[in-house]
Amino acid sequence: MNQQPSQSAARPAPPPGNRAIVTIIGPDRVGIIAGIANVLAEANANIIDISQSVLREFFAMIMVVDLERATIPFDALRERLQTKGRELAVQVSIQREDIFKVMHRI
Repeated sequence: MNQQPSQSAARPAPPPGNRAIVTIIGPDRVGIIAGIANVLAEANANIIDISQSVLREFFAMIMVVDLERATIPFDALRERLQTKGRELAVQVSIQREDIFKVMHRI
């Protein structure tokens, strides 16, 4: 009996050059994840991975996003994220994945 290799239902990871790291830090409150996710969705940036934690009253989140199909330039997305961060009273930053890796290399 011939068996075909099973194909994973998961979508392959996009090339590193098309990804960015988004970090959010600040006081915890309702709506942070939704607010940031909405900005990314409006720009057609796909959230690939997300991790968030609340330490006492402090919120911290990191996202890996795919920018391959983004409908706005990187700098415009950065400005929209920072504007939303100010509205939510949190600090938001975004870096291209390759730059992030170089900056955090040991």
